[in-house]
Amino acid sequence: MSLSSILTRDTINIHLKGSDKRAVINELVEIFAAAGKLNDKAAALSAVWERENKMSTGMKHGVAIPHGKTGAVNDLVACIGISDGPVEFEALDGEPCRIFIMTLSPLEKTGPHLQFLAEISLLFKSAEKRALLLKADSPEEVIRILSE
Repeated sequence: MSLSSILTRDTINIHLKGSDKRAVINELVEIFAAAGKLNDKAAALSAVWERENKMSTGMKHGVAIPHGKTGAVNDLVACIGISDGPVEFEALDGEPCRIFIMTLSPLEKTGPHLQFLAEISLLFKSAEKRALLLKADSPEEVIRILSE
């Protein structure tokens, strides 16, 4: 399973408008809803906030990985959003975030969820990939960068 195999043009937004954590999470869930990936938008949002309230999913190097397990999806889904400006996300390194990868997976399927989160965290240790993503000017370019 790879990020580039799960992402599609309609699950990537390279110009998130939200200026705080709540707005960004709402925007990311809205990406799934607009792409027809959810059977219950409210349940999806609730699952992400339940996880976020336990501990922030803001990682390091400007990357956040909000995620949740929910009955609102039948299979693991992912989306990526890139913010034009920094967003305070209570990241581990105290720095604001600009790259957001949200994933939702069904309650009963743990393996793919954990595998996906591990793959994402390894991928974004690359300063070069992060820099390229921040400069991407299309969803197709994001997919190309993640595929390399």
